[in-house]
Amino acid sequence: MDTAASGLSHVRADIARACRDAARDPAGVTLVAVSKTFPAEAIEPVIEAGQRVFGENRVQEAKGKWPALTEKYSGIELHLIGPLQSNKAREAVALFDAIHSVDRASLCEALAREVEKLGKSPTLFVQVNTGAEAQKAGVLPQDADAFIKACSATYGLTISGLMCIPPVDEAPAPHFALTAKIAQRNGLKLLSMGMSADFADAIALGATHVRIGSAIFGTRPPFKGAEA
Repeated sequence: MDTAASGLSHVRADIARACRDAARDPAGVTLVAVSKTFPAEAIEPVIEAGQRVFGENRVQEAKGKWPALTEKYSGIELHLIGPLQSNKAREAVALFDAIHSVDRASLCEALAREVEKLGKSPTLFVQVNTGAEAQKAGVLPQDADAFIKACSATYGLTISGLMCIPPVDEAPAPHFALTAKIAQRNGLKLLSMGMSADFADAIALGATHVRIGSAIFGTRPPFKGAEA
């Protein structure tokens, strides 16, 4: 069996185990296979093993490899999980089925404009910077309620969930719990949280989408190219 396909099998088993431990239905957890920086030839074995939901960090990189893959394979669902520049909103709305990184007014304006123009509305997640890290994107927890409200009331966007990336040097569970609490009080049903090292904790705290890359694909090659 291909290494990546084998990794996928192990991850699926681990997700099922985490769901059993949390008394959750595995059908309620979507695996987003994070394929950023991996070329199409590394992704195809995972698609052929049945995976259909993939996560990318950059619009330009995704544009370079996914159109051919989506033409070849049916049912692909593509999620943008990295920061999105406002000037890439049109391409992002056209290409992605979900965007996990809504985090500022200028991006909301750009997304609303392109959703109207293209007649296509990706599933949208607000990114919450639970650790208040200066180098990381996301709305601060204390600003999240007002921002979520503005997304709808001011920009006409439908927000379906929240996304968080806990600080690498802190226990992730409190950050997952905080994100889940904000989602609950705002009536949001989707939670994008948990990666290769901590997805079991995320599932225990309500994650509906876990973003897993290295546990499936192995060591990630360095990205080569311009950010977009």
